[in-house]
Amino acid sequence: MKISIFGQELRSLNAPVDIMVSPQAQDDFLTLLEAYKIDTVLINDVEEAIEEESRSQRVSPRLARGEVSFTEFMRYDDIVAYLERLAEENPSFVTTEVVGRSFEGRDIYLVKISSGGSNKTTIFAEGTIHAREWIVPPVALYVINQLVEDANNSYMYQDIDWAIIPVANPDGYEFSHYDARLWRKTRTPGTICHGTDPNRNFDFNWRGIGASSWQCDETYAGHAPFSEPETQIIRDYVLEHKDDIKLYLAIHSYGQWLLHPWGHTLEEPENVAELKELGALFADAIYAVNGTEYVVGSTADVLYYASGVGNDWAAGGAGIDLSYTIELPINSFIVDPERIVPIVEETWEGFKALHDYIPGLVMTVPALEKSHAGKMEVDSVKEVFQRSEEKHNVKYAQYIGDGDSKTSKATLDVDPYNNDPKIIHYKLCNYG
Repeated sequence: MKISIFGQELRSLNAPVDIMVSPQAQDDFLTLLEAYKIDTVLINDVEEAIEEESRSQRVSPRLARGEVSFTEFMRYDDIVAYLERLAEENPSFVTTEVVGRSFEGRDIYLVKISSGGSNKTTIFAEGTIHAREWIVPPVALYVINQLVEDANNSYMYQDIDWAIIPVANPDGYEFSHYDARLWRKTRTPGTICHGTDPNRNFDFNWRGIGASSWQCDETYAGHAPFSEPETQIIRDYVLEHKDDIKLYLAIHSYGQWLLHPWGHTLEEPENVAELKELGALFADAIYAVNGTEYVVGSTADVLYYASGVGNDWAAGGAGIDLSYTIELPINSFIVDPERIVPIVEETWEGFKALHDYIPGLVMTVPALEKSHAGKMEVDSVKEVFQRSEEKHNVKYAQYIGDGDSKTSKATLDVDPYNNDPKIIHYKLCNYG
């Protein structure tokens, strides 16, 4: 019986997995499902679903250059045109940068949204590193759209910079549109088969458990770590800015999971409590929109073993403590365009929760003694809190840390989830 794993890998006994069955084996397989009282069929005819998706794409009205759509799946050229228009119309806080080129020579764009200044706390996100995950570009574009085109969200880039790569694997993404819809990998040629799985190509436990050394496998890790220009580009940008990047997000589909390190082991990272705490804020914010329930946990525990993945490298290789993979809430790579809007809207709320957690206000303060434990009036640092006071009606700061009273830096973090919105938190850390 010919079956193949569809979108997921076998993780362990009794764990759910999606599989795709050839037409020749369909009757026997359905008999087997019936015998074990399994009646969950997600897609009755994958080929027909792909053809219907293709028909829908063909009849969609052509976008005017520079426009964005959340009712269809935009092609690479349309995505680039939209990003360039945003930068042209908003030069004071939006810049686009070609951070490199794919194997086939397509520009890979990074969008930076910033109020200006240098060495600022940064949220970094990369999307569409897996070609067939068509729901990912709309999510990345919607985040950019909401930050840039909704003035109500301008506070979100005053103290924190955003650096977003919406399409990290443009060759594969385009190939999935014009040739093989379920293509996952890059398009670098091998001796037998094309492509490397870029999300197994990062240099952290490279080619370990959950990655393949066989070039025709979906999870082929490449002939060397960072063999792909697409992953080299992410590596180079992140390492250059690793002191500023406080949150790394890899946007994927599918599964309704927020995954933190690690993928190669069930051992938990040292900061697992904080990762789960922030993950819960993300999940709660999304649940409040449409009732979509995310599971928060490590890749190895929640999903499957995987080595050489981006968010593990960000944590273990680049030293970014807060690092996640978002698996968006669909049940197939083939997505009804009507699902785009509800998914991007609820995911945006999750991004807002992540933003609100990241400490974006950092200032030098006079010597602070431990005697300040408890509540302290913030009138003395009112200018620093001007934006936060306006948005959150902040009146007091709560001391929750320790530090050298002579040379200390205070990181002040608005806590919108506190029962008392007049309370903020600050931590003390040594300058060195």
